[in-house]
Amino acid sequence: MVRSSISFIAIALLLGCTSKQEIDLTEGYSKKVTYHKQLQKTEKTQLYQDNVTKVLLTGTYLYTPNFENNDIRDEVFIVGLYMEDKVSVALNSGGNTLTLNGKTAKEIKALRLDDERLKELSFVTPWSSYYLVTFAHESNKKITLSFESAAYGKGELHFAKVAKYVLTKEAL
Repeated sequence: MVRSSISFIAIALLLGCTSKQEIDLTEGYSKKVTYHKQLQKTEKTQLYQDNVTKVLLTGTYLYTPNFENNDIRDEVFIVGLYMEDKVSVALNSGGNTLTLNGKTAKEIKALRLDDERLKELSFVTPWSSYYLVTFAHESNKKITLSFESAAYGKGELHFAKVAKYVLTKEAL
């Protein structure tokens, strides 16, 4: 009898404490599901000159899986660009080029810092310029977003339409 009472009390204590923490964690995650999904599809690169960051490029791939065989949707990114010595920055002008697997963008639209789409991103800074960049459909599962600056060189952001570990042959 004593043994079953102690077991019952121990189980009640464990379940009571665990469920409250679990509920708090679940609620915290649920509020920011989109944020966490975008974080998984965000990459950054820096271009340096004399060990000083001159260009910071962030990219978030706005891809949602579609399991249709003939998925021909455009590839869409939100790209953030900070150049230390430039007041206003443009992606495809002034010696800068942005390509996806070697192809130029179909459309580049500047975003304001108060744009709703930026609120869901993980890495937004007030000193960067943000763009909604659309490229033609890529059938490859691995894609590379390349930024090249005439002054500072080239940086690449690597994205995948599937989990990146699926594309590697190395053991984890």
